[in-house]
Order: sequence, then C-alpha cells, then structure tokens
Amino acid sequence: MPLTVSLAVALQLLLAACFLVIPVTVWFTGAAAQRAAEAEVVRQGHGADVLARHGIRFKEERWEFALALSIGALLVTLASLTLAAHDSARLASWIAEPLVFLVVGFITAGQVFAVKYTEAAFRRSEDPAVRAIDARAVIAAANSRFPGWLRALVLVRFPLATLGSLAVVALLATPTAAAYFG
Repeated sequence: MPLTVSLAVALQLLLAACFLVIPVTVWFTGAAAQRAAEAEVVRQGHGADVLARHGIRFKEERWEFALALSIGALLVTLASLTLAAHDSARLASWIAEPLVFLVVGFITAGQVFAVKYTEAAFRRSEDPAVRAIDARAVIAAANSRFPGWLRALVLVRFPLATLGSLAVVALLATPTAAAYFG
C-alpha cells in the first residue's frame, strides 16, 4: 500500500475515533456539565434558563449523538473500503470528505471557540443583564464536569475535520493512489 493511501486511511480513522469517543463521553457527562453551567449562571444572579434561551447547551440531544456516531461509522467504512482497494473508495472519499470539511468544520469550530461563541450569544441578548454574564466562568464551570482530556480531543478533531479532510482528498488524488486502486 502506498504511503499516500496509508496516510489517508490513518487520517480517516483518527477522525472516526474522535467521532466515536467525544459523543459517547459527552452523552455520559453532558448533563452534569449543563447543571454546572446553569449553577454558574445562577451564581451570577440570573435564571438557569438563560442558557437555553440563548441556545447554549453542553449535553447532546439524541439526534446529535446519532449523527456523530454515524459520521464516525462513515469514516470507518471509507477507510475500510480504501484498505481493501475497493473501486468506489476514492470516489466515495472525494464526495464525503468535502462534506466533512464543510459541515463538521463548521460545527466543531463552535466547540473549539466555545467561549467566543458564548460571549457573542450573550452580547446579542436584548437583556443588558445577560450581556454582563461572565461567559468564561460559565464555560469553565461546564468544562469542570467533562474529563480533562476531552478539550484536547475536541481541539484535535477540528484540524482533522478541516485540514485532514482536504489532505485525504489530495492524498487519494496522487498517482500512487491511482495505481493502488488501479
């Protein structure tokens, strides 16, 4: 197997692992993170419903959980097809990876820049008291309920979903990859 194909498979499997580990972790710890964030908002003198009113959640909905696991399964399937040198592997990756780049890149950017996203959501509020909420403290409270390694994995997932997706497309477009699928 050419190095270019091996690298493409490795990138797909690394991103797939992120899409399997992160949602499972958040599924089990997100409710505690949500409660901690709400408690911080209450400590700052606001109702716990402020977060919900501004679209700020730390626990996953069922559909989000299912979507993340589906993306992980799709990436494992693409990597498996590539490993098997299946005729459809390159084309399927060329279709799926740009979608991962766009959709997943956009979604994960909000998670990577959670403080800025939360500050912006509070700034847009019509309630001047909400605009004064310390978003960093809210995010810190939520993060205190997630495992310490989760933030690092979220930060790894972002470049894998963006730059990694572009790299997979480029790697599978090389002449050595074409010869492998021959």
